[in-house]
Amino acid sequence: MNDSAGNGGPPGGDGEGTRAVRAGVPEPVKHEPTLPGPVFAAHFHLPGEPTGPYTYGRDENPTWTRLEHAIGELEAPGQDGVETLVFASGMAAISSVLFSQLRAGDAVVLPGDGYQALPLARAQLEAFGIEVRTAPTGGDAQLALLDGAKLLWIETPSNPGLDVCDIGRLVEAAHARGALVAVDNTLATPLGQRPLALGADFSVASGTKQLTGHGDVLLGYVTGRSGEAMTAVRRWRKIVGAIPGPMEAWLAHRSIATLQLRVDRQSAGALAVAEALRGRPEVSGLRYPGLPDDPAHKVASQQMRRYGCVVSFTLPTRARAERFLEALRLVDEATSFGGVRSTAERRGRWGGDAVPEGFIRLSVGAEDTEDLVADVLRALEESAR
Repeated sequence: MNDSAGNGGPPGGDGEGTRAVRAGVPEPVKHEPTLPGPVFAAHFHLPGEPTGPYTYGRDENPTWTRLEHAIGELEAPGQDGVETLVFASGMAAISSVLFSQLRAGDAVVLPGDGYQALPLARAQLEAFGIEVRTAPTGGDAQLALLDGAKLLWIETPSNPGLDVCDIGRLVEAAHARGALVAVDNTLATPLGQRPLALGADFSVASGTKQLTGHGDVLLGYVTGRSGEAMTAVRRWRKIVGAIPGPMEAWLAHRSIATLQLRVDRQSAGALAVAEALRGRPEVSGLRYPGLPDDPAHKVASQQMRRYGCVVSFTLPTRARAERFLEALRLVDEATSFGGVRSTAERRGRWGGDAVPEGFIRLSVGAEDTEDLVADVLRALEESAR
C-alpha cells in the first residue's frame, strides 16, 4: 500500500489527519465559533442588483460553501481550478453528472456490476435517447466500449463485488477518444484514492457512507475541474433543486474532522476480518482489495492509499447467510456501509445485484477489532447448527 496519513501533505507538513480536521474551517475570529453553525435561510438581503455569493437558498448557502471547500481540500489538495458541489444524496450527485453531460444520441459507458440504482438511471437515460453500454469493472473491461462514447462512468472498488479497475489506464483511453471520465469514489473515500489526481474529470460520491460515517446524514457531492462541465453540473442542481439542508451539511462537515481516524481504524478492522475469513471452509468468493492474494490487490495497491471498510463473501445457502446475520451481536443488519457501527446484509434480498443468494456485504465499523473478529467467527459457528 502507498504511504498513508502523514505524508504528501501541503507545505507545513500537515498530513491527511490534519487536513481532515482543518478542512473548510474559516480563519479564526475572536468570539466566533471555530466551525460556525448551520445557516437556515431561504433568501438573503439583496438590495439593488442580484450579485454576490448568496442570493437565494436553492443556489448557494454559506454552510454548503464551507463543506464544499472541506471536501475539495480532501479530494484535490493543493490543486487550483477545482470545485465541489454538494447534493441531497449520492444518487442526486450521480444523476447531476449523467444528466448534465449527456444528450440524446450520446453514448455512455457504465459498470455492469456497479451500485444497484444504476439500472434505474440506465432506464431513464435510454428513455431520453442516450445509448448505454455496460461492462464489468474487473479487468478494465470497459475499455472495449469507449469508441464514440461521451462519458465513461467508473466505480472502483465496485459495490458490492469489490472489483477494481485501473483508473489511470481507463482515463487515458477515454480522453484519447474524447470522452469525459467520472469515478464513483464512495467506497474508497478521498483518503483511499484521489480520482482527479489520476486524471479523471469528476470524483463523485455518496457522503452518506464513510465520508460522514455516522449513519445519520444523506448527502452526495461532485468534485471536478472548473469549467464548462462543472458549470453544467451546477446548473442541473439549480434546475432540479437537489440540495442538502443546512443542518445535514453542517453535520457532514463536523463528521469529516474524524474521517482519517475512522478510515484507518475501519480499514485495519476490515483487513483483520478478511484474514479471519480466509481459511473458513464455508466461506467462498471472499473479496477485500487489501488482501495480498485478492484479484484486485495489485491494481488497488498502485492507486489506493487505503482499501476501505467493506468485505464481501458468500455462504453456502440463503438460509445459512440469514442464520449468520441473525447470530451477529456487534453487527447491525442494515443496508448502508461506512458507519462507525458495523453493518452487514444478505445483498441478494434486494434483487438488484447479480450475486449468489448467500452473498454477504459486511461493513466494518469502529468497534475493537478483536471483538468484531470474535463476533464474526462465533456467528459463523452458530449458523452452522
